[in-house]
Amino acid sequence: MPDLQDTFLENRYMVQPNHANSLGTTHGGNVLKWMDEVGAMSAMRFAGRDCVTARMDQVDFKQPIPVGETALVEAYVYETGRSSVRVRLRVFREDPRSGERELTTESYSVYVAIDDDREPVAVPELTVETDEGERLRAEALDGDNKGNTA
Repeated sequence: MPDLQDTFLENRYMVQPNHANSLGTTHGGNVLKWMDEVGAMSAMRFAGRDCVTARMDQVDFKQPIPVGETALVEAYVYETGRSSVRVRLRVFREDPRSGERELTTESYSVYVAIDDDREPVAVPELTVETDEGERLRAEALDGDNKGNTA
């Protein structure tokens, strides 16, 4: 059975002028796209199948990401249903020179595993075998139960 830690993915995007809005910060649509892509990859890693986005819960934009900084997108599976996979998503602005990070955006998404006919298919049970995995799962469940604002 897949472990939560196996689903933890990070991806970095260098914020370029073509990603920016008129204020010189990352356009929210780009952030959402990056979140959905990394979230789907995490869900697919868990399910071992293609997964499609079923829902993205409330998205909280807390801070902007300026051009020239890095958007670090983090995703991991924290809960499953019969064919659904719940993924916690967080985005950080990261200074590429120092590695200093600040939380900018977060949400929770649901993906559904599908077969070759694009029909929902069962997913395995999630296991959590490490202290770090337990911490991540508890944080996600706590944030999700508070109306998706951790």
